[in-house]
Amino acid sequence: MEVRIVQFPETRVAVVEHQGPPSEEHQSIQKLVAWRRENRLPPSAEHRSYGLHYNDPFAVPPDEYRVDLCVSVTGPVAPNHFGVVEKVIPAMRCAVARHLGSRAHVSAAEYLYNTWLPQSDEQMADFPIIFHYVNVGPEVTEAEMMTDVYLPLVRAQRLNCLC
Repeated sequence: MEVRIVQFPETRVAVVEHQGPPSEEHQSIQKLVAWRRENRLPPSAEHRSYGLHYNDPFAVPPDEYRVDLCVSVTGPVAPNHFGVVEKVIPAMRCAVARHLGSRAHVSAAEYLYNTWLPQSDEQMADFPIIFHYVNVGPEVTEAEMMTDVYLPLVRAQRLNCLC
């Protein structure tokens, strides 16, 4: 799997916060989709779709699973009946890898965290893994799905011994 180190840009996002069973995540996604439609923000380079994954749905109890479902925006998010709030993804260094196929199990996240990170001279930053859903919508088949996974990084501190 190809891994690159990139600078993720500061990004203002509109967010539906989901906490609870992954099986109920679709309901949260539908709130964000309805908000996007009402605000005329179709998927595009200007209005990208993201997921901020705070934990692994396969490693935590269902009621502790947490993800922020996001769309990038250029202006403020007004109070609304969908529960969409505004947040900012800060600029940061990230390792990025692309996952192709179903989003039910994103292998790039697993690879970055379990294989690449321990072998690198990097440490994970105190920020959730970012999924950029490159292509979204009902016309995108599972086989066509592309997800870029960004692992936030801080450079590991090396001790230099002057022995």
